[in-house]
Amino acid sequence: MNRRPRLPIVALLLIPIVSAAAACRPAQTVERQTNDAALEARIKAKLATDVGAATITAVDVNVTNGVVTLAGPVKTQEERQKIEAVARGIEGVTSVTNNIQVSAADAAPQPATSSAPIVVPTSSGNAPVYVAFPTPTPKP
Repeated sequence: MNRRPRLPIVALLLIPIVSAAAACRPAQTVERQTNDAALEARIKAKLATDVGAATITAVDVNVTNGVVTLAGPVKTQEERQKIEAVARGIEGVTSVTNNIQVSAADAAPQPATSSAPIVVPTSSGNAPVYVAFPTPTPKP
């Protein structure tokens, strides 16, 4: 039997995979990507201890070439500023882009309102009875 080497076929199949992996962050070396991942982990750990564990899920931290981008909702302006200060205080951070949004405080639930009453006729001949029909009130 004549056996042909399968190495060229395997090499041809690996080219798209290697190219796709290299295209993920073409401006970054593997070392820089590793440093950015470690920097992101240090920022998240510091946020968890200084601001609160809920910050980890609420605020997105992205690091590229030492530039930190923060995004997500927080309750107060003070919390927003504290998160930015924590990120700036981590060694290796070159700059911080703060895209964190301060969300409006949750309003207390309001009673349902009636936009159109329902008229219920009576069999006794008296005036119709108006029954308030609750309709959902949109939140601001």
